[in-house]
Amino acid sequence: MADASYPDNLKYHPEHDWALIDGDVATFGVTWYAQDALGEVVFFDPPEVGTTVTAGEPYTEVESVKAVSEVVAPLSGEIVEVNAALGDAPEAINDDPYGEGWMVKVRLSDSSEVGALIDAAAYEAMLA
Repeated sequence: MADASYPDNLKYHPEHDWALIDGDVATFGVTWYAQDALGEVVFFDPPEVGTTVTAGEPYTEVESVKAVSEVVAPLSGEIVEVNAALGDAPEAINDDPYGEGWMVKVRLSDSSEVGALIDAAAYEAMLA
């Protein structure tokens, strides 16, 4: 399992999801805190490419040894890529939540939503 960390180059949603913004595309995943709370992830239910996601709404589920949990989209847009490797290796969500454990890439439909997300310092303060 990865060590606790909250990279400064990411934006965070209070529901424990992160977004890496690159132009009009953002990569989404769950934070270290979320994967730690979930426990060992054993299944990732990938959404379909082309699916529209809405900020603050669930877009997929992950199953751990503890429970099935919804994953919330930090921003709105259309899924343009899914991390298919998680189908065979969902433990990457635990091992590398900000790298190999990314979930989807989304073409943003409303870039102004980025302003509603918080930075790493604010996210860590929220957890305290």
